[in-house]
Amino acid sequence: MLDGREDQAAGLRRLFRRAPPQVVALYAGGRLRTDNAVLAAHRIAGRAERVLILDEAEGSETLADTLGVASGTDLLQLLDGRTTLSAVLQPVPGLVGRVPAAAAALALPLLDDARRACLVEALRILHRHAGFVLVHASGEQAAEPSPFVQAAPRRLVVAEASASGATEAYQTIKGLAAAGAGSVHVAVCRARGRKDAAAFFDSLEKLVRRHVGVPLAWLGELERDDIAAGLREPLQTTPRAAGAAFLRRVADMGRVPDVGRG
Repeated sequence: MLDGREDQAAGLRRLFRRAPPQVVALYAGGRLRTDNAVLAAHRIAGRAERVLILDEAEGSETLADTLGVASGTDLLQLLDGRTTLSAVLQPVPGLVGRVPAAAAALALPLLDDARRACLVEALRILHRHAGFVLVHASGEQAAEPSPFVQAAPRRLVVAEASASGATEAYQTIKGLAAAGAGSVHVAVCRARGRKDAAAFFDSLEKLVRRHVGVPLAWLGELERDDIAAGLREPLQTTPRAAGAAFLRRVADMGRVPDVGRG
């Protein structure tokens, strides 16, 4: 954790000397939504990427059962001084692991600078071991994004090729648009083939263009295409700079500006 002798700015300067991972807010829908989210994580990891999941979903939306781990200790509990980072990180075969983060995401804007700095430093340590960080969130909360989702430079919707998958993908994208998302990446899963997946995306894209107006970036089929490569394509800034921006945004969340100083 941050040494008490150094301020938050110094800690962040040290943090950004190392290139951070790609950070992506992950939403999955359909009849097998948690399976689809885990499939996305493993598909990205399968391209020689080390994937860390920050799981801020709750209840039946959490990935714990699908990953075969317990509900776990939330990242926020690091602040009690008795919990270690190794106790928070849940190793998962094929991935860096899962970190439960629902409480941390909720509390972050309410923390003082010192406690927020501790969480940022914990993320820095976790980031050192990851090529991708997936912030897994519930599509039902897309219109009210957490600080972690707000800080992530990219949003990925995994759309199951089914009636429920189409409905949930559309509602999630609509929520993201309401929250100010500029564009959304989409990968289709469980289609009968490439032609079926492309047709599913085309239908979704037309619906979103007509009623929502957010551009969709097609990443292909989750089971067959290199999703990681698509997520690395530059945005308005470089992917690495966007990853660094994630931690800067997290560090700044909830800070009250000094309006009385001049």
